[in-house]
Amino acid sequence: MTYVVTDNCIKCKYMDCIEVCPVDCFYEGDNMLVIHPDECIDCGVCEPECPADAIKPDTEPGLDKWLQINDEYASKWPNITAKKDAPADAKEFDGVEGKFEKYFSAEPGEGD
Repeated sequence: MTYVVTDNCIKCKYMDCIEVCPVDCFYEGDNMLVIHPDECIDCGVCEPECPADAIKPDTEPGLDKWLQINDEYASKWPNITAKKDAPADAKEFDGVEGKFEKYFSAEPGEGD
């Protein structure tokens, strides 16, 4: 099992999860984070820290797509180990439907 970041992170990109991760398995995209599934130790401390409820265990039904996205982009995006400020409009995008199709960016973030 691993944890995955799902679509509600897109354009919210809260980084509370990064501060509690003991193995630094988060990677930063332009407008979301992902978890490297081979680095995640399944401790679960990140899940309750996400204000947008965007982190889920991959054992939940329907998350195969997100496991693939996390795996793919964790190998392309830079590692991030320090919390940064969320986007100014993050609250406006929390809970918006269809964020992957409308807003996902494959571009990398800055990382550390």
